[in-house]
Amino acid sequence: MMTLLTEMKKMHIQFNKFYYNPLPENLSIRKSDIHGHGIFANIEIKKNLDLGSTHIKVPMILGYIRTPLGGFLNHSNKPNCVLEVTRDWDDYIIYNLFTLRKIKKNEELLLEYGT
Repeated sequence: MMTLLTEMKKMHIQFNKFYYNPLPENLSIRKSDIHGHGIFANIEIKKNLDLGSTHIKVPMILGYIRTPLGGFLNHSNKPNCVLEVTRDWDDYIIYNLFTLRKIKKNEELLLEYGT
């Protein structure tokens, strides 16, 4: 079985790091001690930084679309991040993830689900 990279090489397509990346380069998905996998800081991240969209409320599907960033955030009673509404028009709502404090390199990003 050929891998995608092998197929790309056969078609003379070069890997380009500027193609879609589901997470900002300062974050990665790794095994979590809390539950399954989580989002981790690859570098130190400053307080109050907008890390991107996590959930988008879409009225046509009567629910939310969860982005890769939103799909791997684990719960903690001592969160280091919070969700905030960044866009709200008609019935569409976009939630972004903001850091509550400085995040250390290799630290897991955590939310308090109830808030």
